[in-house]
Amino acid sequence: MSNALDSEPGSELFASYEDDFKLVQADITQKLEQIAELSGEPKKAAIRAAQRAVEEADEIISQMRIEVQNIPTNIRSKFSPRVRNYDHDLDRHKQSLKRAAAEADRAGNIYAGKGPIGQDSVYEQRQQLLSGTERLERSSQRLTNSQRVAAETENVGAGILSDLHAQRSVLVRANENISMGEQYIGKSVSTIRGMSRRMATNRIITIAIITVLVLLIIAVIFSKFR
Repeated sequence: MSNALDSEPGSELFASYEDDFKLVQADITQKLEQIAELSGEPKKAAIRAAQRAVEEADEIISQMRIEVQNIPTNIRSKFSPRVRNYDHDLDRHKQSLKRAAAEADRAGNIYAGKGPIGQDSVYEQRQQLLSGTERLERSSQRLTNSQRVAAETENVGAGILSDLHAQRSVLVRANENISMGEQYIGKSVSTIRGMSRRMATNRIITIAIITVLVLLIIAVIFSKFR
């Protein structure tokens, strides 16, 4: 199963390939265990089936490497080591399979010609058919998963676009409100300036009146003492 890293944006398809690889890896492990218990042509047929599974695992790892390049750079370093680990595990399976094939070849040289004619061929064809069916099912499942991830990604993209459109509407309304506020502020400033001018004019008039009154009082007082 995929782990917590798979919740990172952009890693959904990688997680799908990873799950597929783990299934194929389990199949390879099972086939290697079966090979150890078989002999003769059935063992060779099982080896060929395991080789096909290894080839499929190789293909999945190649897809994982490609998908890692599509993951955002800031989280890519979390996934690359996992691909290397899977590649290392697959190399170990390849070595085990290589040893099993060598043993089967040696045993085949010793016991060649002892099996019933045609029986081994039928068994091999049946194994190839079963293996091909399994690979087809897994490929179909990968395709289904890829389509599902693509659909989910499309839905996420549509949701993001919808959110962006809503945010744009909010920003437009905010800009309109700011423009209206600036207009109100401009009108308020004009009003305040007008009031300031009127207050200054009134102050000048008041000072002039007071000055005239003072002069009149001085004139009256001066006229009395003449």
